[in-house]
Amino acid sequence: MKNQDSILIFGSSGQIGKSLIRKFTKNNYRVIAVTRSIHRKGYQIKTQSNYGYLELEEINSFNEEAISRLMKKSSICINLIGILFEKKQNQFEYIHSYLPSLLSRLASKYSLKQFIHLSALGIESAVDSNYAISKLDGEEKIRKNFSKSIILKPSIVYSVDDNFTTNFMRLLNIFPIMPLYYGGKTKFTPIHVSDMTNIIFGIVQKKITGETIECIGPEVFTFKEIILKILKSINKKRLLFPLPLPLAKLNARLFQLMPKPLLTMDQLKLLKYDNVISKSYKTNFDIKINANKKFENEINQYSFNWTSGGQFSKKRMIK
Repeated sequence: MKNQDSILIFGSSGQIGKSLIRKFTKNNYRVIAVTRSIHRKGYQIKTQSNYGYLELEEINSFNEEAISRLMKKSSICINLIGILFEKKQNQFEYIHSYLPSLLSRLASKYSLKQFIHLSALGIESAVDSNYAISKLDGEEKIRKNFSKSIILKPSIVYSVDDNFTTNFMRLLNIFPIMPLYYGGKTKFTPIHVSDMTNIIFGIVQKKITGETIECIGPEVFTFKEIILKILKSINKKRLLFPLPLPLAKLNARLFQLMPKPLLTMDQLKLLKYDNVISKSYKTNFDIKINANKKFENEINQYSFNWTSGGQFSKKRMIK
């Protein structure tokens, strides 16, 4: 029997997923959180929830039968699954196109109230990026499959649990120089995870359907400005230099050989394009859900770990 207050979340162990579980369960929504490994992720997910409002489900392969079973118990489905680099061929296509298409088709089949899908901002012009192509293909299939779908296109989502600010804090803490790709001029509109969570929660509460919404924070920064703010936050000075494109490509080819790449060729291509609103869609501000967190204020809340003497400082890491 379908619980009309039950929310099914795919990608529940990421920074947005954990924040959403806190928000929804504390507001008396029942959440079904899907994870690939209950043993590795289950305890961490459980700590985010209001007691009695969370159900954990393990799905290792996204087959239609397993997903259908969960859809039948849910009224809203939220898909947060995405990857920044491919570990094997065609992984972008599978994660960003095939899976959203499957989920939206089943959401329509089982008459869910809403299907909320997380895509990405600023990808429309990135015709040379496999990441962007797969994301856009997923969006197109979702719109065809289920008219009640909501596609969210956030800029960089940051927090203490992210893979963006914390990675740069770590790198800037260790290395004396930092290359600036494309002169560090690419623009971003970063949004804090709590603001992103409030947008999704507000969309559910307002019962919004059939929209594509660009999700942005209150500020616009260049890549160089972001790096300078992170350096200020961890109280470090580093040499920043524009890296010529041929050297940047060589840099990316070497980095993408790592198990968890710092940069790939596809990500380098994406960095050419500004990560700002397109004006083709509504923003969260247009639907009266503001994002108020200021980047510098928020990173100062956790950057102390990378300052001198902090938990992840160079000196402590050497010891």
